[in-house]
Amino acid sequence: MTRTRYTQDRGLTTRMVTTMFLIGLLYVVLVGVLLAVLGKFWPIILILVVGMFVAQFWFSDKIAAFGMGAREVTPEQAPELHGAVDRICALADMPKPKVAISNSDIPNAFATGRSERSALVCATTGLLRRLEPEELEGVLAHEMSHVAHRDVAVMTIASFLGVLAGLLTRIALYSGLSRSARDSGPAGLVILLIPLVSAVVYAIGFLLTRLLSRYRELSADRTAALLTGRPSALASALTKVDGQMARIPTEDLRKAEPYNAFYFVPAFASKGSFGRLLASHPTLEQRLEQLARMSADLGRP
Repeated sequence: MTRTRYTQDRGLTTRMVTTMFLIGLLYVVLVGVLLAVLGKFWPIILILVVGMFVAQFWFSDKIAAFGMGAREVTPEQAPELHGAVDRICALADMPKPKVAISNSDIPNAFATGRSERSALVCATTGLLRRLEPEELEGVLAHEMSHVAHRDVAVMTIASFLGVLAGLLTRIALYSGLSRSARDSGPAGLVILLIPLVSAVVYAIGFLLTRLLSRYRELSADRTAALLTGRPSALASALTKVDGQMARIPTEDLRKAEPYNAFYFVPAFASKGSFGRLLASHPTLEQRLEQLARMSADLGRP
């Protein structure tokens, strides 16, 4: 984390580090199986892994920002949004990111960028129309916490394992590798380890990445509330945005759903225990409960 006035939650940090360790362990298992089964092809494996990682690390955030319709704006074009970002930057003692607006009625915000120098913070027109100034500052403080903690880079690294494992599984299935392995006798059965291990690694890696994402959202809520000193404003924004989602046409929400992990509030909130296990964000109740405790601790209504 860069040196800013955003505070850290040691409990959440410990859980996030543990989750990242488990993801790294899975990565070692997957690469180990690949080298054991396809040892003589290790240069190809290395080039594939490194190439995929570089492409995802450098371009995934730019692709996401483009897909979500982020358009950079000047202070003259969006004085209120720039003013709110300026105030958060002053409070956090961090450089100002690029500021953008997405022309969408879905009330939301997101941040992209691997570092403060490449960071972009975007609010939708739907969010700007619906929130009061204090609520907007709370949302922006949440998004800039992601920037300060380099969450985009962390989540890109964490999700790469699932991308790699999923790709290997699809290659094996579509190329007929599994069928060829069964037909070639006992030696070929070893090759079956690739799709089998890849599928298991993908499933476990996906769950761990979603768990890490939920931790980071709780952490961003907490640090934003402490920075602004107004947990109730952030709670009000959360309640308002979540409630307004029900008024957005389902077709529009479906288009936004692939970018849920970036958003302040997901386009679709998961229902039920299994859905929550797969969710990129904590439930609204969990987020409001944390903010309510903070309000009580700070002695604010």
